[in-house]
Amino acid sequence: MPIRALGPSSVSSFLKAILDVFYVFLWLMAVFLAVLIFGALLVSFDPQIVPPQIMKSLKSSAHESFASGVLAIVVGLTQVVLVLVIVQRLRKIFATMTTGDPFHPENVRRLRVVGVFLGLLEFSRFIFGTIHQAVLHEPAPQSDNLNLTAWFAVLVVFVLAEVFREGARLRRDAQLTI
Repeated sequence: MPIRALGPSSVSSFLKAILDVFYVFLWLMAVFLAVLIFGALLVSFDPQIVPPQIMKSLKSSAHESFASGVLAIVVGLTQVVLVLVIVQRLRKIFATMTTGDPFHPENVRRLRVVGVFLGLLEFSRFIFGTIHQAVLHEPAPQSDNLNLTAWFAVLVVFVLAEVFREGARLRRDAQLTI
């Protein structure tokens, strides 16, 4: 029995189920990181919130490590939100593939949004690396190298969006033909 790519009980429906689970996981991670940021804000306004035993265990460079930690949490939350948007659009694309309609006209826009957010995800790495270096005077981890694979993926997604646009146009033309 051949493996089907489209429709119910196909590879696309399996991938949609995986994306659904990952989407819930990303939401949970976003909420967790937002709570951490809220906690960091509370500690920055009133350090007495933290028990003295924990404060004693911190190193003498607590300010720098605290700022670095908060920046890492903000970076994490930003990237989780960007990935959340990407996964949400991919879920909708795979939903149309599961129904057997891969060239749905909305899929073109969805793929373009995925491409933009993939680019923003990679660009945010450079931005936060620069902020990390400027504010903390430390080299940022892996922010100075250009990830050609990521930028190639962005270009591939935009090309696929154009393929889907052409497929949607051909489908529309076929529907008008008697």
